[in-house]
Amino acid sequence: MSLGKIIVDRDIPFLEGVFEEWFDVRYLSGRETGPDDVRDAVALVVRTRTHCNAALLEGSSVRMIATATIGTDHIDLNYCSSRGIEVDSAPGCNSAGVAQYIAVALHTLSLDRPGAVLGVVGAGHVGEKVAAAARRAGMRVLLNDPPRAAAEGPEGFTPLPELLALADVVTLHIPLWPVNRDFADSAFFAAMKPGASFFNASRGEVVDEDALLAARPRLGKLVVDVWKNEPDINLRLLDAADIATPHIAGYSIQGKVNGTEAAVRAVGGFFGISRLKDFSVKGVELPSLPYDIMSDDAALRGSPSSFEALRSGYHYRNDLLMPF
Repeated sequence: MSLGKIIVDRDIPFLEGVFEEWFDVRYLSGRETGPDDVRDAVALVVRTRTHCNAALLEGSSVRMIATATIGTDHIDLNYCSSRGIEVDSAPGCNSAGVAQYIAVALHTLSLDRPGAVLGVVGAGHVGEKVAAAARRAGMRVLLNDPPRAAAEGPEGFTPLPELLALADVVTLHIPLWPVNRDFADSAFFAAMKPGASFFNASRGEVVDEDALLAARPRLGKLVVDVWKNEPDINLRLLDAADIATPHIAGYSIQGKVNGTEAAVRAVGGFFGISRLKDFSVKGVELPSLPYDIMSDDAALRGSPSSFEALRSGYHYRNDLLMPF
């Protein structure tokens, strides 16, 4: 007997056939999933492309949402809480993939010089792995994370003005909280060391793109993986970047496995299905070739309008293959 309808983003890998024993499963495009699709669903399994808010959920029978992603900025948590809808995410699931992306970008641009200073803004799951990779390359790392510094004490953390003044490369790994929208603004870029490089692989909305473009002449290398208004990205920013990719920094096989397993286990826990609570992805082959970041750059530059297709059809990387 079916427990009800479950809507699954069709671009989440390793999920086909997993829920069918217990649910009536519909695989849909995450971006195109609408109120009519979810009205009689009991659960959603989503990525960032499905905005789970009142516009989607009002009047529906949805009882839980599992997102196979680190963040929940695509989910209105207050609305869900007010309606008794459980929300589960996958913290840290793709952190190793993002760390690999940053390490490869540093190496490709010859920025991983021993003694060079990397400023990591946001020292959570991702930021800590980025810092560890940079230290292996002999870089000096400065961490900025005010919430952690407040909770753990200031030792080991650097105030943002000092970090921006000292860092040869600044990389953002902060969540998209309301207070963080346009976090990197004109004052942020003015405070950066002249000639310093800037990376963003967190969320596009944390950067004021106009301010970044205005500051571009005084900056060093520019790496952009995330954009405002995806998939309709800023073509001026694309032209200005040294490396530009279609929001795939965390797209390793291991990261996708972690996200999918977390989402399935969350559904199993909510509905009391023991086999789903213990779910693991089997038989995954890991690529043997190192990551060529410039192939992703070329693909996006060759067809910016294919941004979404490049993401959904991405050949996942092996995040164990690091340049250092």
